[in-house]
Amino acid sequence: MSTKEKNITFSRRNFLKTSALASGGLLVGFNLFTACKSEVKPPVDIANLNFNDFNAFIKIANNGYVTIFSPNPEIGQGVKTAMPMIIAEELDVEWNKVHVAQGKYNKKEYTRQVAGGSQSIRFGWDALRQTGATTKQMLINAAAAKWGVEAASCKASKGIITNAKGEKLGYGEVVKEAAALKVPENVKLKEPSEYTIIGQDAINVDVDKIIRGEPLFGLDYKAEGMLYASVLRPPAFGQTLESFDDSEAKKVNGVSKVIKFGDKIAVLGSNTWAAMKGKKALKAVWSSDEELESTEEHNKILTNILDGKEFEIRREDGNVKKAFKEADKVIERTYHSPFLPHNCMEPMNFYANVTPAKIHLVGPIQTPQWTAGRVAKLLERKESEIDLEMTRMGGGFGRRLYGDFALEAAEISNVAKKPIKVVYSREDDMTDGIYRPAIKYRISAALKDGKVTGYHLKEAAINGNMYDLIPNFFPAGCIPNYKVSTQNYKSKITTGAWRAPYTNFLAFAEQSFFDEIAEELEKDPVKLRLELLQNVKNTSDEKIEYSGSRMENTIKLAAEKSNWKENTAGVFKGFSAYYSHNTHVAEVAEIIVKEGMPVVTKVVVAVDCGIVINPTGAINQIQGGVLDGIGHAMYGDFSFEKGKPSHKNFNTYRLIRMNETPKVEVHFVKNELSPTGLGEPGLPPAGGAVANAIYKAFKNRMYNQPFIKELENNKEKVLS
Repeated sequence: MSTKEKNITFSRRNFLKTSALASGGLLVGFNLFTACKSEVKPPVDIANLNFNDFNAFIKIANNGYVTIFSPNPEIGQGVKTAMPMIIAEELDVEWNKVHVAQGKYNKKEYTRQVAGGSQSIRFGWDALRQTGATTKQMLINAAAAKWGVEAASCKASKGIITNAKGEKLGYGEVVKEAAALKVPENVKLKEPSEYTIIGQDAINVDVDKIIRGEPLFGLDYKAEGMLYASVLRPPAFGQTLESFDDSEAKKVNGVSKVIKFGDKIAVLGSNTWAAMKGKKALKAVWSSDEELESTEEHNKILTNILDGKEFEIRREDGNVKKAFKEADKVIERTYHSPFLPHNCMEPMNFYANVTPAKIHLVGPIQTPQWTAGRVAKLLERKESEIDLEMTRMGGGFGRRLYGDFALEAAEISNVAKKPIKVVYSREDDMTDGIYRPAIKYRISAALKDGKVTGYHLKEAAINGNMYDLIPNFFPAGCIPNYKVSTQNYKSKITTGAWRAPYTNFLAFAEQSFFDEIAEELEKDPVKLRLELLQNVKNTSDEKIEYSGSRMENTIKLAAEKSNWKENTAGVFKGFSAYYSHNTHVAEVAEIIVKEGMPVVTKVVVAVDCGIVINPTGAINQIQGGVLDGIGHAMYGDFSFEKGKPSHKNFNTYRLIRMNETPKVEVHFVKNELSPTGLGEPGLPPAGGAVANAIYKAFKNRMYNQPFIKELENNKEKVLS
């Protein structure tokens, strides 16, 4: 290892894990490179700095340069910027002197190294503040001891400690002494009114490297002696490998080896071109024990489930049966969503080097701990032998939770006895994915005396059903007689989490349905929702996940900022509000009609996510979620025929295009509550807002996604 590498690579064995520094939950850090003496300005030559280990997060050089490692994966959700801001705030250093880098997976020193569920900031908030504040206090205590004064008479600001006499010491001048001190408990945290970093705009810390194309992502990683692996997998779900001929593949220039593992065949090459060309030259025979599945059959199965009586009751309030029997009118509608691939811009990839001494893994992964454990189990090795490094990810959306590609790399490397990097082609990525499950919802409402007295939501899904918190989202608690029932069909098609799991479609179904209820009751859609929320605002039901008052404030802000009650000729507005991932969001979509089809021109969004750490990053997350929600609701369509996916690449799979993206205007509800998630909550309400706007324009309700298919199938009705 070079001198430079030694200076910037720190032994994780020397990290301190203390409950005082990270009380509970997520231990998330970052590489905070800050000059804590005013005369030191970045950029700093870190190769020539003498660092002192401080704790599991922070290392400070004797010139004040501070390093804090961030265990949490960065998938574009901005935690690598927002989390450092939290520590920097409490540590009292200047943000313009901060640099951030990615830490490794370390089960011993950190907990919950996961990127998923929009939970990173929420779980990390208290621990990160505590880390920054505790570190600052230890530095103050060390300076006070050096001066022979009481610590209470000293204060710190911008990386400088000052005593009552006006004497000053930089953090770097006392770090060695501070690191040896006892960790203080119950340190004082800042009040929101004292924040100078939190709440201020900060640019993505990786933006310069991204623009310059410097190595950050999994696809960028290279190692000496590494071979590339392109894997041939069963072309249809439910098929197995019967036999194969690799003679032509081995003739491809650059191909070094062909390996069978399970029902897969890996072609190893000196570059991706050779490996992928070799894979195309393979001749394989596939077989299946039973009839392969198709979307047409899935649709019938899900409908039969909804028509049947075999359901698991997830929540039941009051007497739903009685409410429907006594209703003046009952409304019932069925909604359908297709499978959807994740389509990360960076295809799946992972590096593995399995040796007798250790297993070295590098790549883009949302669940490093789970992945490390599964690799250890697969190879019958100890988890302590695994050294896993996380790279930045070119999109995740739930696909990189599963790590199947990492297991492939490890298994191939173990057989080949070589360092291996598995790289998916776009076709591999789309046809061998873990898809959003196809789902049907049937929603019924009982109306009596101008009110919603009963509500029954049925879900029929492929492979799995909504997680247990969702039945406690809106409208739970708003309607006295309320029931949620679920059932699923087990399929060989792999399904899993897709950005805002289940709620990504459920929100559209429910929010469209509530607009139908509002129309039936001759009420404004916004007014109906606000009336319903009055029933839950003071609830004592601890199962209710959302806040009636916070949702009410969010809805009112969206209505105000969108000028909901004002009508403009040729512009049609649709409203939607939803709670997911601990965040309340309301959206108003505006559409115009062009050549007989809807064009979304603007979406106004109101968000209550508590304290906003980084407004720039927060807005980016909401805008991205809204565009994702609109794009997939309007265009996303995916199916299977005899186990084979209907699309292989973007030439046939429809995504939202640049000229179809509307202006997204974001407003935050201001409060001083603890922050919640933003990576997913902006997506679920988007489809409902657009669907409700489409109805205003065409008097045509959307019951199936994608909307464009629904509109084209009913074009004569729409145009009339």
